[in-house]
Amino acid sequence: MASNPSIITRDTDKIAAMTGNLYESVSIISKRARQISTKNKEELSNKLSEFVSAVDNLEEVFENREQIEISKFYERMPKPTTLATDEFLAGKVYFRYPEEGEEK
Repeated sequence: MASNPSIITRDTDKIAAMTGNLYESVSIISKRARQISTKNKEELSNKLSEFVSAVDNLEEVFENREQIEISKFYERMPKPTTLATDEFLAGKVYFRYPEEGEEK
């Protein structure tokens, strides 16, 4: 049985070293992954909205190759969590801690 190529073993010590706490690092990575995911969904929606027509022609829905290719492109992209983790480990993610007394 072949393993999933998108599964990567990560060194938790390297992830924890960025903040001093593994759970804080994972929290930052998850927030960044959510940002990436939202941006990708917006881009995909904008690109697919070009194909929306007022008339629901069933043949047109099934034969729109360009729309299918755009969707497949986004499906093949690396997962947002993978991108966020890579960015975090490369020091490309900006994060800060709220100041004492600052409202959350």
